[in-house]
Amino acid sequence: MRINKYLAEAGVASRREADRLVEAGKVTINGRKPGPGDQVEEGDEVKVNGRVVRPVAKKTVIAFHKPVGVITTTDAASPDNIMEALKFAPVPPPKARLIPVGRLDVASSGLILFTDDTALADRLMRPDSGTEKEYDVIVNKELTPEFLERMAKGVRLEHMPGIRRIVMTRPAKVKEIGASRFLIVITEGKNRQIRRMCEALGYEVRKLRRTRVAGVELGDLPEGEWRALTEEELASLA
Repeated sequence: MRINKYLAEAGVASRREADRLVEAGKVTINGRKPGPGDQVEEGDEVKVNGRVVRPVAKKTVIAFHKPVGVITTTDAASPDNIMEALKFAPVPPPKARLIPVGRLDVASSGLILFTDDTALADRLMRPDSGTEKEYDVIVNKELTPEFLERMAKGVRLEHMPGIRRIVMTRPAKVKEIGASRFLIVITEGKNRQIRRMCEALGYEVRKLRRTRVAGVELGDLPEGEWRALTEEELASLA
């Protein structure tokens, strides 16, 4: 197994970040510093910053189609919480201690990942992870070239909850697919970000559905149901 994949499966870092650790000389295999493409064989001792690391047992990651009205919270006392929605899916979910990766606001629907791999969840939710998230958005009036351009370049957001300063969103990929409908791909996840971006430009979101996270597609997964990820989808999260 390549050293970067070994470190990713140990929950240390993504493969890209693992390559940086190797290049920085912070990784050893049996006491020697490896190159980025070196292999780890069974029985080898791998250390990062002097600490032994080992791949974790195979973890569970599933895709769930969150319906509108479901709240992304693990608080069992909260009405309409997402844990209850998953529990009562038509097919019982895996018997693992799953947590949602990130959030979708109550008025939005679409893809949300669940996992029992807290290291993976933390990495995907980090602001600097660069994880792509795609949304299908319908607004209350016709799109204009100026609106699409400004959504793509970044929008100034003021009065964000818990943030006093003005925030500028990162550049995004935007594609018009209807008179008042577009796809947008972002690499961050500020609170109600797309809704706030649209509001800042004089638009109101009528419908918002997340269709992709990294290489995991929502596809035709029905609302309120879940599915296991393919090996290719799992690799896209590494």
